[in-house]
Amino acid sequence: QVQFVESGGGLVQSGGSLRLSCVTSRRTFSFNTMGWFRQAPGKERELVAHISWPGRNTYYADSVKGRFTITRDNPKNTLHLQMDSLKPEDTAVYYCNGVRGTNTPLFNYWGQGTQVTVSS
Repeated sequence: QVQFVESGGGLVQSGGSLRLSCVTSRRTFSFNTMGWFRQAPGKERELVAHISWPGRNTYYADSVKGRFTITRDNPKNTLHLQMDSLKPEDTAVYYCNGVRGTNTPLFNYWGQGTQVTVSS
């Protein structure tokens, strides 16, 4: 059974930083490209960033390039997203999942997500 447990969100002022974490099973994490998605109110879920196995290649959406950094801790089956220089438009619920291709979620299951709110 696929499970994702996201954490690290919160309320932060514009320009601030947060570090998100996502823990999953070894079976789900190993050998898969992993990514962070986000969904803002009234908008579709979108890919923010992904990282290949075991971590050599990364991809970022243009909207977060230069501000966010995705990493993975393979022994701990944990995915991180360091978010710096946050903007109000980054406000969303953030989710992790495997990634197929450029931006397609690998699994049909989603965790509860973690809320990120950036005040202006």
